[in-house]
Amino acid sequence: MANYTLAGILEKMTGKDKDYRYMATSDLLNELNKEGFKIDVDLEAKLSNIIIKQLDDAAGDISGLAVKCLSPLVKKVREQQVLEMTNKLCDKLLNAKEQNRDIASIALKTIISEVPTSSIAQSILVSIIPKLIQGIALQGMSTGIKCECLEILSDVLHKYGNLMTSDHEVLLGAFLPQLSSNQASIRKKAISCIASLASSLSDDLLAKAITEVILLLKNKTTKSEITRTNIQMIGALSRAVGYRFGPHLGDTVPLLISYCNNASENDEELREYSLQALESFLLRCPRDIYSYCDQILHLILEFLSYDPNFTDDMEGDADDGSYAEEEDDESANEYTDDEDVSWKVRRAAAKCLTALIVSRPEMLPRLYVEACPKLIDRFKEREENIKMDVFSTFIELLRQTGNVTKGQADFDESRQDVVLPHTISLDEKENFLVRKYLFSLMVNLVMLCSPRFLLKQEVPKIVRSLNKQLGEKSIKTKVGAFSVLKELVIVLPDCLADHIGSVTPGVEKALCDKSSTSNLKIEALVFTRLVLASHAPSVFHPYIKAISDPVIYAVGERYYGVTAEALRVCGELVRVVRPNIESYSFDFKPYVHPIYSAIMSRLTNQDQDQEVKDCAISCMGLMVSTFGDHLGQELPSCLPVLVDRMRNEITRLTAVKAFAVIAASPLHIDLSSVLEHVISDLTAFLRKANRPLRQASLGTLNTLIVGYGDKIGSAAYEVIVVELSALISDSDLHITALALELCCTLMTDGRSSPNVGLTVRNKVLPQALTLISSSLLQGQALLALQNFFGSLVSSANTSFDELLDSLLSTVKLSSLSGVVAKQALFSIAQCVAVLCLAAGDQKCSSTVNLLTDIIKADSSTHSAKQHLSLLCLGEIGRRKDLSSHEHIENIITESFQSPFEEIKSAASYALGKIAVGNLPKYLPFILDKIDNQQKKQYLLLHSLKEVIVRQSVDKADFDDASVQKITNLLFSHCESEEEGVRNVVAECLGKIALIEPVKLIPALKERTYNPAVFTRATVVIAVKYSIVERQEKIDEILYPEISSFLMLIKDQDRHVRRASVLALSTIARNKPNLIKGLLQELLPLLYDQTVIKKELIRTVDLGPFKHTVDDGLELRKAAFECMDTLLDSCLDQVNPSSFIAPYLLLGLNDHYDVKMPCHLILSKLADKCPSAVLAVLDSLVDPLQKTISFKPKRDAVKQEVDRNEDMIRSALRAIASLNRISGGDCSHKFRNLMNEITKSQTLSEQYSSIRNE
Repeated sequence: MANYTLAGILEKMTGKDKDYRYMATSDLLNELNKEGFKIDVDLEAKLSNIIIKQLDDAAGDISGLAVKCLSPLVKKVREQQVLEMTNKLCDKLLNAKEQNRDIASIALKTIISEVPTSSIAQSILVSIIPKLIQGIALQGMSTGIKCECLEILSDVLHKYGNLMTSDHEVLLGAFLPQLSSNQASIRKKAISCIASLASSLSDDLLAKAITEVILLLKNKTTKSEITRTNIQMIGALSRAVGYRFGPHLGDTVPLLISYCNNASENDEELREYSLQALESFLLRCPRDIYSYCDQILHLILEFLSYDPNFTDDMEGDADDGSYAEEEDDESANEYTDDEDVSWKVRRAAAKCLTALIVSRPEMLPRLYVEACPKLIDRFKEREENIKMDVFSTFIELLRQTGNVTKGQADFDESRQDVVLPHTISLDEKENFLVRKYLFSLMVNLVMLCSPRFLLKQEVPKIVRSLNKQLGEKSIKTKVGAFSVLKELVIVLPDCLADHIGSVTPGVEKALCDKSSTSNLKIEALVFTRLVLASHAPSVFHPYIKAISDPVIYAVGERYYGVTAEALRVCGELVRVVRPNIESYSFDFKPYVHPIYSAIMSRLTNQDQDQEVKDCAISCMGLMVSTFGDHLGQELPSCLPVLVDRMRNEITRLTAVKAFAVIAASPLHIDLSSVLEHVISDLTAFLRKANRPLRQASLGTLNTLIVGYGDKIGSAAYEVIVVELSALISDSDLHITALALELCCTLMTDGRSSPNVGLTVRNKVLPQALTLISSSLLQGQALLALQNFFGSLVSSANTSFDELLDSLLSTVKLSSLSGVVAKQALFSIAQCVAVLCLAAGDQKCSSTVNLLTDIIKADSSTHSAKQHLSLLCLGEIGRRKDLSSHEHIENIITESFQSPFEEIKSAASYALGKIAVGNLPKYLPFILDKIDNQQKKQYLLLHSLKEVIVRQSVDKADFDDASVQKITNLLFSHCESEEEGVRNVVAECLGKIALIEPVKLIPALKERTYNPAVFTRATVVIAVKYSIVERQEKIDEILYPEISSFLMLIKDQDRHVRRASVLALSTIARNKPNLIKGLLQELLPLLYDQTVIKKELIRTVDLGPFKHTVDDGLELRKAAFECMDTLLDSCLDQVNPSSFIAPYLLLGLNDHYDVKMPCHLILSKLADKCPSAVLAVLDSLVDPLQKTISFKPKRDAVKQEVDRNEDMIRSALRAIASLNRISGGDCSHKFRNLMNEITKSQTLSEQYSSIRNE
């Protein structure tokens, strides 16, 4: 802007006319906000002086605009000018009249908040800090000046506390005396200042501050208001510095407990502040507060019901509805609720209990015994806001229960009876029964201590108490009660089976009462839906009338949220009313038409919210599929509406799913009036880009063809097949699997014409042959492809020989274009096996002969066809006995001589698979070869492994002689020097233990004392392989002996310790109940394995250079991965604070392979135990910052660069988790880290992409 223009504005700003001054100041503000604004050096001082002068303008709107001008001005003028302005403002603050002091304070805060660089901020702080300290400490300064100075310093310290290190001691010396001021406003602002300063104080100064406050607290002669201030100061310091307050808890906690217990009767605020400070300790110092948790719990429970002005007798009178008349007006005026502030104590106690629940998951069993009954009793709280706090505390208790028991079914509910083997001796039988008894005892003990079990015992009391609350007039109370019930059903899905009758009136009243709000109705409906979905239908049948009427009424509500939720409840109600189509004992007919009419009115209404439309369509689909046989007259009007919704782009996906439900109904609903249109539309949807729509259309078409194929013409089949051919590729295996399944349905339908098979062969087969060569093919898509070939060989116009040749030729085509993927060979082999079995015995036999000829042709060359032939033989042999083909086992074992590892491995695989088809013949052959051919033992052991694994999966038994021979042979190879051999042996032993646990577990235990290191490691790994997710008879036998294996974590050898850690991790993932009693002993030993041990680090001299080898790396990595698993399955047994510091912190500074799992653990802890993480947030910043700032060397290979990128992304994920949890902004270091990420373009982009994942 031209200088003369600016000069004109400045001239008007100094004029006498108020309106001119206002307009000129406004114009200046607009100019300052322009990006291209520049100012001459000569005008800087004049402009700054005029704006500072404008702050004193008598017109408030002008001075307000002047303050706004400061924000952009600070960024446009030189540093010297900013310093001059701040000095003038400081002088105004300290010396000006009272009416100008406020605006000067606001202006100074504005400048400080808008300073563009830390260097300018440093200069400003050097200039103004002494003046502000003078404003606080100088005798005779007014309360107003002190408050303004303290407020400004609080802002300055919060933003720039780490730039003022040299002034920290002086500031602290100025602040602490203000805590004893007679003015409450000064004390309050002093607390804020000291808390802002504390986060950047050194440990010595922080200790000095805390000690001084504690000394003031110990002084019994201090005034009560000063004592309250000091207690508030303690809480603020704890919130500000987190875990750094921990060393001072020994002096502080007993003092606060004493003040709580000994405060005068009317000093409720003292108790409130003490409990708030204790809450802060629980959240911010979880590790150091551990030893005081019992005392704090007792204190909380005492004050949770603290109500000296309201006795239990009065509560009883209120419940009975009998109110005594007041005797006279004087007694009525002696006390009012306005004078009663005891609710503050109860609120603080409830929040303190919430902190205890959140921060100490390991205390849940005790909390259920001691705190849960007290909380349930406090549902009767007379102050509504406090009642909401009590409800919130109880909900947090339920959520924490859900967190620590997530994925853990009640052990006794999923057990299987253990069948006693017939072939064991009397002594073995007695031992077996003892183990079974011990296991049963363990299950009962675990269950009795389980938070879920303890919660289940309290359900009757909870329901009884909440039913009273649902009868209250207060809407807020009823919403809170439904929130508790909702959370209860989520954590214990079947807990209300005996209480449906008692909760139904509350739901009915909430939905039908004219005073009910939409929020209350939605809460009641969500609760009803969850209950209907999680309980057996029969428990609702006596109350269907009472439940259905208000729900149907709610469907007609005007507010879309209530209507949508009511329709969802109707969907569950349909399932409950008629749970079994074939047989039923409940008369559902009276409810069919009322529910149908309510849904139909919403289905036909176009002018409503999208959510309501979708819910109405889904609900009608359920309605027709369940009650179609009783809706004969209504279907002709209902089905066309659904077809119309399927043609609407917005509702078509939901309508497609609704037709899938209808088509799958066992009632075989008559769809003849709409079937042709539906098939046509669904076929067209297969071409759409919308993936969920294609997916739903494939499933619905499959269901329709299975149920209504006789009414669909072959021409429609052929059109569908053509569309399917475009969907088969490895870019979307799920869609591919659905498309192949639909193909199979079309081909196996006896009503389809030969042309369908021909179309499939011409259109789909080429795509299938391309797909089978993909290295990505696996899972459901592979199974669907196998079924496709099995169905294709049976369809018309399809030759087995051509199909077989096409499959085998795939290897040739793939090998011409490059290396054939190993996964592709396995896929082809499985498809060949299915094809052979579908074609019949003759074709299968000729194929086996063809394959053996290929194998015998030339074993000295590495032929992909030979490799495939071996795999095909194995897959065919697993499914069919090949003993009719003489010497096939010898033909396969000859391939062991091949110079190529892939051929030898395939031969080993094939031998094991064909042995599965005929154990009596081939198992002795394998065992004999292992004994006699030392050089081929590894391959033969792999063959044996294939046999044993398949037997354990099929739950088939070996004869006793075979078991003895196998185990003796395996134990003799436990000490092999080759790790591969030991791993195979361990897996074999583990899988045999699943089949014969009574014999194997004692044998494995005996070898835990073996002096050979590799033997001890192998038997522990064998236990790892014996642990599977499903319940097995081994569990009862293994439980009493499990400690013998896991306590090898104390072994002197690192191989044995790592084996023990891996076993512990597997047990924690699949059978956590087996180890819960041992974790208190195991966890310290596990933590020790996460530490770098110097004795395991060695230097290898490679001539020109030396290489450092860390033999403990794999052990540390396994230990952290084990902790990751334990946090999922046994959180109630783990003290997160003890693990985070120092073990997780050390892991974050460790090797790449250790850092990755540590980042995952940190993210998980931030989600599950945020208070424990926040307590050490400052300590976490340095290792994370070091990781994201690391730059690989210039000559680093691509692998190292990619690995570093993965590491940075992993660290950023952990940082994103930390940023999500509340309280992250209280740490200067973490805030600086986030600023650093924001300023770096690369890091900022990566962080944004991670947050959007």
